[in-house]
Amino acid sequence: MKKLNRAALVGVAVLVTGAFGCATTKAVDEKIAAATAKTDQKIETVETQVEDLQTKQKATEAKVDAQGQEIAKVSQSAQEALKRAQEAGILAKGKVVFEQTLTEDRVKFRSGSAELNDEAKVALDEFAAKVKELGRPTWMEIQGHTDSTGTDEINDALGEKRAEAVRRYLARTHKLAIQRMTTISYGDTLPADTGKGSKARAANRRVVLVVLE
Repeated sequence: MKKLNRAALVGVAVLVTGAFGCATTKAVDEKIAAATAKTDQKIETVETQVEDLQTKQKATEAKVDAQGQEIAKVSQSAQEALKRAQEAGILAKGKVVFEQTLTEDRVKFRSGSAELNDEAKVALDEFAAKVKELGRPTWMEIQGHTDSTGTDEINDALGEKRAEAVRRYLARTHKLAIQRMTTISYGDTLPADTGKGSKARAANRRVVLVVLE
């Protein structure tokens, strides 16, 4: 009887030990699985962050390329305006925000005239609204151009009068800071149209407004 009891106890002990061993192995497996899941999650998070950084880098590169293309698009006179302003040290960023050309189809300067008609004023109203929408300080160069009729002296003076007429209108009517607007005359030295007919002359009677910051 004692031998049987001892044998039974040994059997129970083996079963208990086996069961405990299985439980321990299961717990270890669960911990390993949990640790592996956390590691996988961290790896996935890092990969996502890397992808985000790569996406942002591509976006930045695209923006730089776009800015480079925009700079290449601006006119010769706008590039010259930027250079003058940079040399004067009056810009915060040193870039052309935008430029707008007001030709005879809107401004309608008569030959030899610097007077702004109603259509010219409407065009300048739209321009002033666009500048104000920027919501930040800017610098403006107003460039006066003429056609090729008249002497160099007359054209230089006429180009300056046209630019100054625009400057005074923007300052008086729209309260744009007059001290942040400069004028310059190109006379007939930078024609928009090199033709000889009336259409070409009309295109060359213009004012170019270059907004800088």
